[in-house]
Amino acid sequence: MAQQQPDRDERARLGLRPDCGSCLGLCCVALPFAASADFAFDKRAGEPCPNLRADFRCSIHRDLRQRGFSGCAVFDCFGAGQKVSRVTFADQDWRADPRTAGRMFDALAVMRQLHELLWYLTDALTRQPARELHGPLRRALDDTERLTRSGPEDLLALDVPAHREAADALLLRTSELVRAGYPRRDLRRADLVGARLKGADLRGADLRGAYLIGADLRGADLRAADLIGADVRDADLRGADLSGSLFATQSQLEAARGDVVTRLPPALSRPARWSAGSEPGLGRRAVRPSGRRSADRPTR
Repeated sequence: MAQQQPDRDERARLGLRPDCGSCLGLCCVALPFAASADFAFDKRAGEPCPNLRADFRCSIHRDLRQRGFSGCAVFDCFGAGQKVSRVTFADQDWRADPRTAGRMFDALAVMRQLHELLWYLTDALTRQPARELHGPLRRALDDTERLTRSGPEDLLALDVPAHREAADALLLRTSELVRAGYPRRDLRRADLVGARLKGADLRGADLRGAYLIGADLRGADLRAADLIGADVRDADLRGADLSGSLFATQSQLEAARGDVVTRLPPALSRPARWSAGSEPGLGRRAVRPSGRRSADRPTR
């Protein structure tokens, strides 16, 4: 069940990777967070983070984990921030007009869901076992991309759950087709917090929305496992094989622990701290901290 090499040019064309230099610091203002293991203090939605500089850059970006902001270090907007900043609102400065600010922040929430969906649809289009779905998947991707180029009013009026319904069905069917050749392992939304899964054979497992916080997955085989929405904060992925896993995101890797021999899906990059052999800011907690900004757990 080999995975076709993802089209990196396609993801670049769609702008699905965050470019903070082209964003007006939207996630640092629009999103709330609560003091926890992931954030050093409380912040309300719409309130600029004290670490946000006048040029929209983060003043502690290099030291986020050391300063208690691992939640920021792992957050991924899938490129929604720069799309809203540069395209939807054509570089309007949210600081100049409170009404514009509110609309931009609301638009970010919509755009992020659409960009996340584009990420998953692009992944699905690389799966040869699901080639019978490639036509509908391509149409769903094109329709979603068109929506991301809507004006502010149309974007804010969009019924995202209604739009996602048909695409979600295609993603689920893609997952079923890819995993069809493996033993059935239904672990969707399973409570695997702190689970001892060292060396486990999890090929083709349905781990959608599973809680794998602090789980020991050293040397585990996760090929063709569906990881959409799986919470892998502090999970130990050293030596694990995630090549060919379904719907994995960069944010999931950044939240977990790994090393230079962890095998990754071709579309993702090895976090720098994995190669360096250090894990700053990561503990072995096996709890579900409350109040965390976590948009990487979609309801699917």
